[in-house]
Amino acid sequence: MESTLFDVSGRVAVVTGGASGIGLGIATALATAGANVVIADLNGDAAQAVAEKLAADTSAETMALAIDVTSTEQAEGLITKTLERFGRLDILVNNAGIGIHCRPEEMTMEQWDLNVSVNLRSVFHLSKLAYEHLRDGGGKIINIGSMYSIFGAGEVPAYAASKGGVVQLTKSLAVAWAEQGIQVNAILPGWINTGLGAQGRREMEGLNERVLARTPAARWGEPEDLAGVAIFLASAASNFITGVSIPVDGGYSVA
Repeated sequence: MESTLFDVSGRVAVVTGGASGIGLGIATALATAGANVVIADLNGDAAQAVAEKLAADTSAETMALAIDVTSTEQAEGLITKTLERFGRLDILVNNAGIGIHCRPEEMTMEQWDLNVSVNLRSVFHLSKLAYEHLRDGGGKIINIGSMYSIFGAGEVPAYAASKGGVVQLTKSLAVAWAEQGIQVNAILPGWINTGLGAQGRREMEGLNERVLARTPAARWGEPEDLAGVAIFLASAASNFITGVSIPVDGGYSVA
């Protein structure tokens, strides 16, 4: 039983924003666990490099696609090309995201719209596109929220609002699609050493010290820290779990 609970061998996963940071950590975990992985990223060259490395380092078949998740046509193309290459889709990881550091009174509507379009609209759109194919044999959607799905954030209001929306969307899709055997869950990363984390340290004075002081684990997370929960949510081990959001933050949200 234990050998099959977390087995994702032969399953096909799409990971948006999969060329770096949390997306790279999750894509690597899925490939290592036996899944075939589509690396979809705005940076096509980086996506190609990751796909080639994962194919060389694991038994996974991989594919790289350059995609802007805010583009309706490119999102549709992502699903179509995945099906053309692999003939199926089992796991969708909605990870692509941006964070604009700007106080609300200074934020332009263009900044707001871009943040919400990348972080929330694309999650709904790609999930909707994937639905018909996931329901063929059940499937998994894993949305990447944030600890700011829980807390307010004066410096990143659009980011916090969009990530809060991801949690509620996760619940709504979970309820809507449970009868089709599709589980929809979210991961809420805390302070993780990624490009966004580095940007935060540059732009928010004293951030590193505040994070370390509040986090019970007394460190920043690494992308690899998301691997275990991602495999759990992508595998049969989570077949009776849907609509939940799991913080992966070293205890920050409960301290």
